[in-house]
Order: sequence, then structure tokens, then C-alpha cells
Amino acid sequence: MDVRTLSFDELPPRLAYDIWRLRQEVFVVEQACPYPDLDGRDVEPATRHVLLLDGEDLLGYLRVLSEGSGGSGGEVARVGRVVLAPAARGRGLGAPLMRAALDVVGDRVSVLSAQAPLAGWYGAHGYVVSGPGYDEDGIPHLPMTRPAGG
Repeated sequence: MDVRTLSFDELPPRLAYDIWRLRQEVFVVEQACPYPDLDGRDVEPATRHVLLLDGEDLLGYLRVLSEGSGGSGGEVARVGRVVLAPAARGRGLGAPLMRAALDVVGDRVSVLSAQAPLAGWYGAHGYVVSGPGYDEDGIPHLPMTRPAGG
């Protein structure tokens, strides 16, 4: 297994295609959430794409966005599009992906929108529920925050 962190400009075309195919397969088709996945944020200069690879096979992915300044004036990072390929689930492979994301986040405050059943998993990585739950495309979600310095 290999975890790589790349900017958009560093993504080889085939790997970029695999990322978007995986996101579509899971978020749009499997979870039946028709939404515009290609939202323009992937190409932002500060965005980092974190990939879990087995050779050339993409097993998992997430992205880290810069959300600008938070309430305390420090920069806030947003972790999102966290996904594992169906064949990679249940093997503990999300943990190295999340550790790599937290390396990108560094000492910044970070936020994410967790599917409610995964709140405990994100909690193990230092995130706490930071607001009321909400429904997004028929899936219960919780806003979560990880304080600066983790």
C-alpha cells in the first residue's frame, strides 16, 4: 500500500480519471445522491488529493481544502470526499488515508461533514461533533471539528 498526496497539477490523467470514477461510483451511484461532484474545488491551488494505492489500483481517496480563516483568525482546512473502493472496505485502510490527511492539515483547525454512522471513527482521529445533525441527500450527517494542533 502506498499513500500519496498530490496537488491537482501533479495528478496523472489516468489517476485523476480513477478518482472521479470512484467518487461517482460510491457517492452518486451506490449512495444514490445525484449531485455535481465536480464542484471546481479539485483544481484550487491549495487543494491536496490524498490517495491510497495498491500498485496502480486506487483503493481510497480524500481531499483537503483550504476554507480560509476561521473565527479565531487561523486558517481552516476541510477534509472531504472520503471514500474507499467497495473491495477495500472493512480492512482498516481508511486509517492511513486519514493520517495522511491530518499530516496535510497540520496545526490548522479542520472541519468535515461526517455521515452519522462514521462519527465515532472520525472521533478516533480527534474530531468532535460541532453542531446539530442534518440530512444531506437522504443521509444523516454531523458537522465535526478538530481543534488546531489536533
